[in-house]
Amino acid sequence: MNEKYIPLYRKYRPQKLEEVVGQEHIKKALTNAIAMNKISHAYLFTGPRGTGKTSTARIFAKSLNCKNGPTINPCCKCENCIDITNSVPMDVIEIDAASNRKVEDAQNILEKVMYAPVNSRYKIYIIDEVHMLSNTAFNALLKTLEEPPKNVIFILATTEVHKVLDTIKSRCQRFDFRRITTDDIVKHLRYISDKEKINITDDALFTIAKNSAGGMRDSIALLDQLSILDGEEAISTDDINNLLGRLSFDTLYKLAEGIINSTPQDAIEILENIYNSGNEPTQILTNFLDYLKNMLIVKNCRPEIVFELTQLNDFQIKELTKQAQSLETQQITFLIDKTSNYIKDVKTTNNPRLWLEVGIIDLANLAENTSLLELQNRITKLESGVPVPNISPSYKTPPAPILNRQKIKDLTEEKPIKPTESTVQIKHNNEEQTGAVTESKVSGKNLPIQENQQETDFSPMPKSQHVENTENDIATLWGTLLQNIQSAPTRALLKQWANPVKISPEETILTMKNEIFLNQVASGNKKKMITDALDAIFSQENSNVTIRLPLPDDMPVKAVSPRQLTKHLIQQQSPQLNKEDEIEELGENNIEEIQDEVQQSEKTQNNELMNSNSDMVNMVINLFDGKIID
Repeated sequence: MNEKYIPLYRKYRPQKLEEVVGQEHIKKALTNAIAMNKISHAYLFTGPRGTGKTSTARIFAKSLNCKNGPTINPCCKCENCIDITNSVPMDVIEIDAASNRKVEDAQNILEKVMYAPVNSRYKIYIIDEVHMLSNTAFNALLKTLEEPPKNVIFILATTEVHKVLDTIKSRCQRFDFRRITTDDIVKHLRYISDKEKINITDDALFTIAKNSAGGMRDSIALLDQLSILDGEEAISTDDINNLLGRLSFDTLYKLAEGIINSTPQDAIEILENIYNSGNEPTQILTNFLDYLKNMLIVKNCRPEIVFELTQLNDFQIKELTKQAQSLETQQITFLIDKTSNYIKDVKTTNNPRLWLEVGIIDLANLAENTSLLELQNRITKLESGVPVPNISPSYKTPPAPILNRQKIKDLTEEKPIKPTESTVQIKHNNEEQTGAVTESKVSGKNLPIQENQQETDFSPMPKSQHVENTENDIATLWGTLLQNIQSAPTRALLKQWANPVKISPEETILTMKNEIFLNQVASGNKKKMITDALDAIFSQENSNVTIRLPLPDDMPVKAVSPRQLTKHLIQQQSPQLNKEDEIEELGENNIEEIQDEVQQSEKTQNNELMNSNSDMVNMVINLFDGKIID
C-alpha cells in the first residue's frame, strides 16, 4: 500500500531502441548513426501523439551518454542511464515549449548552452512541442541551431510540424513517426495484459487499438483504465463500449434497419432508448457514421481486407453484408455526408436532442428517395419537361395506354371517316383470328384491343398504306427510339447530335453531326442501348444499326411522340370535332395536354402542306411567317 502506483504507459515505456513498437525506419537510421559515429547537432522528431517521439529522444540521449557508449544497447545501470530513466539528468535537459515559449526562455537556453557537460559526453536539449515557441523565440535559436557549441545536441519534438519555421526545419535532420499499426498495438497490449494478468478478450484488444487511432500511449492508458473491471469474466467489447459511451453493434444495426427500411417511427423509438441510456447526441451520430463507413467498406472491398479495415468479427461482417445489399453505394455515401452535416449542427446548436431527432427522421426518408433509379427518373422528367414513363432496369418498352374504342366512336359518329393515308403500321394477327385487328403498332408500342368486342362497335378503321421511311414514319419511330433509351445522358446526346436517315426492321441508319460523338456512339455501351431499343420496337433481336457522318442528301428529322401521332390521327378522322365536346368527353384535367397536342397537330399539318407546295410558295410563307388557308 505504501508503494505509489505507476501507470502502465509509464511502467512499460521503452528503454532501448529495439523496444520501441513500430517505427522500424527510424530505429534503423538512429542505430546506423550511432554505429557509424555520424551524430548530427539537431534532430526534428514529428508525428501523431503517442507514437514514441519523446521516448525515442530519451533512448537516443541514453545511448549517446552511456558510460559504455555511444552504443546502440545502453546498459541502463550506469549513473547517466539511471538519471535519464528517472528524468533527473544534469546534462539532458527536457523543456516544455508550451510553457516556455517566450524569447526570454530561449535566451536562457542560449546562456547555458555555452557551458560544457558536467559528467556526460553530450549536453542534450529535448524541446517537446516545439511548435508552441513564438517566432521571436525561434529566431533567437536559429544561429545556435545552425552552429551549436561542441558536444551540444538539440532534439525537437512536435505533433504539428507545419507550424515550425522552415528555417528551423532546414537546420535539422527530420524523422517522421508514423501511426502504429493495429496489429502491433494488439500484440503489445497482449504482452502487457499477460504480464499484468489482465483478463481481456482479443476482440476487446482490437477495439482498444482501433479507438486509439494509431497511438500506443492512448491504447495502454485505456487498457490501464479497463484493468479495474477485471473479474471472473473476461473484459469484452461491450465493457469498452459502456466505458467509452459507444453504441454496441446490435444497437447500431437496429437503428440502421429503421433508416434503411424508411420507417422513421421505428428509428425514433430505437433512438429514444439509446438517448435514455445516457448517450450524447454527438456520440450517437459519430458511432452511426462509423457504422455506415464499415457498411461502405463491406459493400465495396474484398473479404480478405474487410476484417482489417473494420475490425469486426465474422458474425458482424456477415450481418452487415446482408444489410448492405439493400442499399446502393451512392446511397451509403449520401447518408454518410448527411450524417456528418448533422454532427456539425448538433455540436453548434443549443438544443442537440432536437437536431438529433430531426437528423434521424431525415435520414430515414432519404434512404428511400436516393436510389439511382429514382434519381434517373427525376433527371429525365426535368430534362424532357413533360411526364415520362419510369425507367426500368431492363430495356423493355413500357406498355402504351389503352385506346378506348367507344370514345373513338363517339368522337367520329357525326361524320363518316374518310379513308386517309396513315403512317401507322397495322399488324394483323392471321394466326389466331382472320380479319380481326389484334395489335396496332404505334412507334413500337402495342395498343391492346378487347377481344370480346365486335367490329360493329365503331366505324371501321381505314387500312393504312405502308410507306417505308416517310418523314412522319421516321419521326415517330425516332421519338419512340429515344424514349426507349434507358440512359438519360445518352438520350440527350442522341436527341441533340443524331439524325435518323432510315429506321426499319431490316436496317437502321443514324448520322452524328460531330465526329467525336460519332466515335463514342458507334461502339460500346451506347450502341448496345440503341440496338436494344430497336429490338423492343420491332420485336426482334440484334437489329442492324449503322452510325455514320451526315451526307448532303440526308434530311433532318424531328422526333414525334406516339401520343402526339395518335391525337393527330383522331383530328384527321374528325375535322369537325367541337373543342367543347372534346373537353367534356376527356375531362378538365387533360385540357392542357389536349391543347399541346392540337398545336403539335397543326404544326404537322403545316409541314405536310409545305411538302406538297412548290418551292416558291414555301419561300413566301417562310418570308412573311404566314400559313395556307383552305
